[in-house]
Formats: sequence, structure tokens, C-alpha cells
Amino acid sequence: MPQLNTLLAALGDGLRRHAGLIRGLQWLVVAFYALLLVVPALLPLPASQARILDNLTLLAQFIFWGLWWPFVLLSIVLFGRLWCGLLCPEGALSEWISWRGLGRGAPRWLRWGGWPTLGFILTTVYGQLISVYDYAQAALLILGGSTLAAMLVGFLYGRGKRIWCRYLCPVSGVFALLAHLAPVHFKVDEQRWRENPPPRLPPPNCAPLLDIRRMQGARDCHACGRCSGQRDAVRLSARSPNAEILLVGSPPGNNWGASRWDACLLLFGVIGLAMGAFQWTVSPWFVDLKQALATWLVEHDSYSLLQADAPWWLLTHYPQANDSFSWLDGLLILGYLSASSLLLGGGLWLLLRLAVRAMGRSGGVFQQLSLTLIPLGACGLFLGLSATTVKLLRYEGLALAWAQPARAALLAGAIAWSLGLGWQVISRHGANGLRRLAAFACLLLASGLVGYGWWLQFWGWS
Repeated sequence: MPQLNTLLAALGDGLRRHAGLIRGLQWLVVAFYALLLVVPALLPLPASQARILDNLTLLAQFIFWGLWWPFVLLSIVLFGRLWCGLLCPEGALSEWISWRGLGRGAPRWLRWGGWPTLGFILTTVYGQLISVYDYAQAALLILGGSTLAAMLVGFLYGRGKRIWCRYLCPVSGVFALLAHLAPVHFKVDEQRWRENPPPRLPPPNCAPLLDIRRMQGARDCHACGRCSGQRDAVRLSARSPNAEILLVGSPPGNNWGASRWDACLLLFGVIGLAMGAFQWTVSPWFVDLKQALATWLVEHDSYSLLQADAPWWLLTHYPQANDSFSWLDGLLILGYLSASSLLLGGGLWLLLRLAVRAMGRSGGVFQQLSLTLIPLGACGLFLGLSATTVKLLRYEGLALAWAQPARAALLAGAIAWSLGLGWQVISRHGANGLRRLAAFACLLLASGLVGYGWWLQFWGWS
């Protein structure tokens, strides 16, 4: 471990020394991002016989949804928010334009802790309504719109900062949750910071506005390396992937309100809503309900909801590809996603509350106990996004027989990880004997509920 930490510290210092090279890399990512986002939206829809290697639209779709986003999420779990600090095009553009903008202070309404949760919910639901994974125009509208919003916020607020990334980015809350599990982080020695030994480096520009001296964990740190070596107190270091949840619990420097938003986003968004978004297209429940309602409407001579005349930016409407959503489709998608979020998220919330009561502890334990489900949430996001990867590769004729065993192994590992974290949190809060077993039984049911949902999608309904 000392040798590993020495190597990591040198890597962190290298990020600081080569900041100019990193800025250049960011602009290359911005150019690549713009190419994949804009050009396919200007091209006609691919023909039915088109393939990834001979059609730019399909290639961009595969890169964005089959490679880019699944492995960005995986990188957060492995390396913390390195993506945010080194590669994210939205963050780079927002910071760049903020140097040239109005430089206003962030108003109080903008710093509300619920924006990342609300942003994730709205973009997820809207993306399903307009089929963001399948059509380049939809991807340009959502991702391009988010990028323009990031630049507008950067122009209005901050000076060389990433106000958008800190407070408003729709995926910043998800990244913050996943970064809890990262086995590396920039560790701060607060006592050494106060001593301020030489060499005295110039103050770093912390773009996400963190109090570096009091920073603990990887939740909000963008891992850009700008503060590495500062006052000889900041070092990139290895740690246990469980450390931040077990030892930190509530994010340092934040109040319990921020932790409640974390729990809300995890239970109702990352687990509940995301599962509904990934599975409604393969759910027989959705199909049966749609057929029953459509039959009822026809029998009662009511056809307005069966019309598929909404614009593409409101509901999927690509008649040339024989793919258009009716108003009934849109309402049912909204209903399915809402039900998934409220029923699954609410069930998890209730089971965790029962676990806290079984432990005989106060409600403050609830936030930390909810964080033990992060491995399951991260696994679900990766499984759902990588399903697009598998689907597109199978369209190319690849069998991918290993996909199902790999999914089973990932899901089983995530359940075991979450349960192990839960057992340790229960034990650290002093629960023992029957209380410990009763609390753990609630966590076992919670993990089983999530696992059953993914089993239905990949095995039960297949």
C-alpha cells in the first residue's frame, strides 16, 4: 500500500503539472462530442440494412449509448469523478465561458440541493418519451440542450468555475453517489494544511468550489489534480471502496438535508426510476395494459388518445421508420415510470425505515444505511445502459453468449456488496442480537426486491 500511494501521489502531481495538456485533451473531447452529436442529427435516418461500420448515425449511437455512458459510469466507480475533472465536455465548456462571462455570484435558489435529483428525473423521463437512445435528433435535443444550459450558467455565474457541475448538472448527483465507492481519492491532511509547510504552491482554482482543506471523500471532488501537493497536505491515495460509506456516512461539509437528497435520488431515481426506464420496452405488463386500454377506447369510440400526431420533440414520431408514439403511449410511459419510481423506491424506503427502527436508532442512521445500496444502484445503471451495447452488437450478428452469465455475476456481486456494507453499518451503530438480524433481514428484502426487478428484465421476461 505505501508503494501504491507513492505511485498515486506522483500521478496526482502529474495531473497538476500537465494542466495545459489536460486542457488540450478536453478540447479534443469537445470536438469529438460535437461531431457525434450534431452531424448524425443532420443525416437521414439509417436504412434497415445499415450497420454500425457503414453508417455514421448508428456508429454515433453505439459510441454514445453503447460505450460512452456505460463506461463513464464504470470509471466513476473505479476512479472517482475523474471524468468530470479531465474529460467532460460540458464541464470544460462551462468553465471556459465563465472566464469570459458576467462573473456573478451563485444565487440562493441555484444552490438548492434538489436540482440534481429533479434534473435526473426530468431528463430520464423526457428521454424515454422521445426515444433518446434510438434517434440522433433526440440525443441532440437532450444532450445539446444540457450543454447549452451549462454554458449559459457558466456565462452568468462564477469566474473560472463550474457552477453548473456543482449545483445543476442532471448527472452530478448520480456521479456523487457512485464516487462514494471509488478506491482512490484525493486525501487531505487538515492539520498539515494549517501548518502550510514549503514549498508554497500558488492557490489552485477549484472549479467545483470545494473547501479543499476540509474535503473528505470523493463525493464532490472532480479529481482534476489541480490541488495535488498543495501545502503538502493533498495527495491522491488508495482506500477501501467501503471507507466513505462506513466512516464518512453523511457527506462532510453538508447538512442532513443534502444526505436526504442523496437517499431520495438513490432510492427513487437511480434504482426505481432507472429500472422502469430500462424495462418498460420489454415489460409484458406494459403491453397488456396498453392493449386493454386501447381496446376499451375503441369500444367507446374514443380515438383521440390513439392518434400518433405529436411532434418528435414531445413524443417519438418517426413515421418513415414506422415508429411513432400515440398519446396513449406517452401517458402509459409516464405512468409506468412513475409507478416504478414510487413503488420500488417507496418499498426500499419503507424497508430501510423498518431496519432503522429494528436497530433502535434515530432517523439520522437512515441516510447512511441507504448509501449501502449504492453498489446495487450502480450495477443497475450499468446493466441497463450496457443492454443497449449488447442489443446493438447482436444486430451486427454477434452471439454474445457470455452476456447473460456476466449480468448474473455482476448482479450477484452487487447484491453481496450491498449486503456486506449493510451488515457493517448495522454493526457499527451498535445493533446486536435479534435487532441486528431483524435490521439485516430488512436489507435482505430490499436487495431481493431490486434483484427481482432485474431478473424479470433479463431472464423472467425473455
